[in-house]
Amino acid sequence: MVIGYGILAIAIVAVALFLAYRHQCLLRERAQIMRDAIRHRDFSFRLPTRGLFFGEKALQEALNDMGQDIQKQVAHSEVESWQKLTRVLTHEIMNAITPIQSISQAYLKNLDISSSPYEEGIRAIHDTSTGLMAFVESYRKLTQLQEPVISDVNLLDFAKRIASLYPDLAWEIDIPADFVLQADENLLRQVFINLTKNAIEAEAKKISLSQTLSKGDGAIHPSFGGDGGGWGVLFSNDGHVIPLDVAQEIFIPFFTTKPSGTGIGLSLSRQILMMQGMTLSLAENPQRGYNVTFVIEKN
Repeated sequence: MVIGYGILAIAIVAVALFLAYRHQCLLRERAQIMRDAIRHRDFSFRLPTRGLFFGEKALQEALNDMGQDIQKQVAHSEVESWQKLTRVLTHEIMNAITPIQSISQAYLKNLDISSSPYEEGIRAIHDTSTGLMAFVESYRKLTQLQEPVISDVNLLDFAKRIASLYPDLAWEIDIPADFVLQADENLLRQVFINLTKNAIEAEAKKISLSQTLSKGDGAIHPSFGGDGGGWGVLFSNDGHVIPLDVAQEIFIPFFTTKPSGTGIGLSLSRQILMMQGMTLSLAENPQRGYNVTFVIEKN
């Protein structure tokens, strides 16, 4: 009998040691995942807290929140850096181009140049400088945004007005009728129009808008109850999937994969939202039934 109890005790201890070892291995894997994410400048990781002890769970939740905070700070710093760079570049380029355009225009008005062998070359210089000035002027939007005028915006009514502008798209709007956010409606409209145009250019036929609340496990959950915490809006479309290498660059000003794109739509949208205390990001996992999901968040 004593021997039987001894064997049982040894078995229990062995199982306990095995489970403890397995648990430590899982924690080591978590640490490696977060280390790799930070090394690749991906701060959007949110690892699940299921199966953790209460202390480990609290630590994982803190790390998840820290990753999101770092991501927002990095995005904010990037926007500020690109603003300063764009301001300097546009100023210097305009200073260089303006006299070229003025001088070439004056020469074209000169009767000695008109119909001469030089006219075609001077006109090419004038047209090129004019086009370049218009090109640079479009990027001044990144540094000359108006200050937001905050007011209450009913998100459902707002979304319906956006949808009415694009009747050829199939819209799925899942937003509570009483959900109100504080934002500049005109600037917010520009963001939603930019996202819609991007979807159309990606050959999307269907767009979804829904309110979300984070549940802390890394997944995206539609929720309409509200708990006084942060809220989010999912903007999803069924257009072309954004490749991983492209996804890391889409918010960089002037970056575009479109032959006629300007590369300022998403970076401008992110800047507009940051001015109002919101963020814009690309969800790592799109909403079910869609290929691309952008997340607008307010904390």
